[in-house]
Amino acid sequence: MARKPRALSGEALKEKIGRDSLERYTNSPVSDFQPFILLTNFSSYMSLFSEKSGRQIRRGSLMEACHWPEERISILNFGVGSPLAALVIDLLAFVDPVAILMLGQCGGLRTKHRIGDYFNPVAAIRDEGTSNHYMPPGVPALASFTVQKVVATEVERVNLYYHTGVCHTTNYRMWEFDEKFRETLKSEKVSAIEMECATLFSAGFSRNLNVGALLLISDLPHMRRGIKTKQSSKMVFRKFSGSHLELGINVLMRIREMERGLVKKQW
Repeated sequence: MARKPRALSGEALKEKIGRDSLERYTNSPVSDFQPFILLTNFSSYMSLFSEKSGRQIRRGSLMEACHWPEERISILNFGVGSPLAALVIDLLAFVDPVAILMLGQCGGLRTKHRIGDYFNPVAAIRDEGTSNHYMPPGVPALASFTVQKVVATEVERVNLYYHTGVCHTTNYRMWEFDEKFRETLKSEKVSAIEMECATLFSAGFSRNLNVGALLLISDLPHMRRGIKTKQSSKMVFRKFSGSHLELGINVLMRIREMERGLVKKQW
C-alpha cells in the first residue's frame, strides 16, 4: 500500500503557496523573475519597458510582468493602493530580489514643486493601515538608504530637478476637499502624498528586502487648480513616462554594479 505524501511544514507550505500565487498573478514562472525589480501602477510603463527590452508582457489574473534577463531586471504592474502593494512585496520575497524600486506618482505639497519634478522619498507617514500588519505603529516607514542614495545620484547625473523628503501614504480618496485632512498634512510638514510607499517600505523591511522609490510629481493638490484631472493626467504620461522609466532602469543598473557590497536592512 502506497504511503501518503508527507505534509509540508508551515514554512515550506507558505513558500509553495507564495510562489504559486506569484506565478498565477503574473503568468510568469518564478524562474523568470530577475534580481532587480521595478514596480509600477501603470500599463503604459509596461509597454515602454516591453518595447525597450524586446520582451513580451505577461498578463496574469491580477498583475502584469515583463522580464529582461540580459539586464537582470523585471517590472511588475501590481495595481493601485496599499493592499496590493503589500501583496506584491509578500510575493516577491519568495524570489529574494536584490533591490526593488517603485516608479510611482505623487502629489507635490510644497509651493516650490512643479509638475514633472522628481521626488526622492526617504520615509513615509503610515496613514494607510496595511503596514500595521508588518510593523508596530511606532516604527517609521523608511526606504532603503542605499536605493535612495542611488536615486539621488542618478537624478543629479542627468541634471534633473528633484526634491527629497517625507511623503504621506493614505488610502483616503478625495481628501483634497477635506479641510481637516489638509490641515493635518500641513502640521506633519510632509512634502508629498501618495498611496503605496509606507506599505512598500514597511513590508519590505519586515521581509528583509531593499525597497525604495522614485516618484514623479504629477499634480499639485495643495492648490485647487492643481488637482489632477483627466486632461492633466494624459499630459503627464505623455511628457514624462519615458524619462521616468529610463531613470528607474538606470538606478537599478547602478545598484547592480555595486551588488556585492549591498547589505540588506540598510536602515
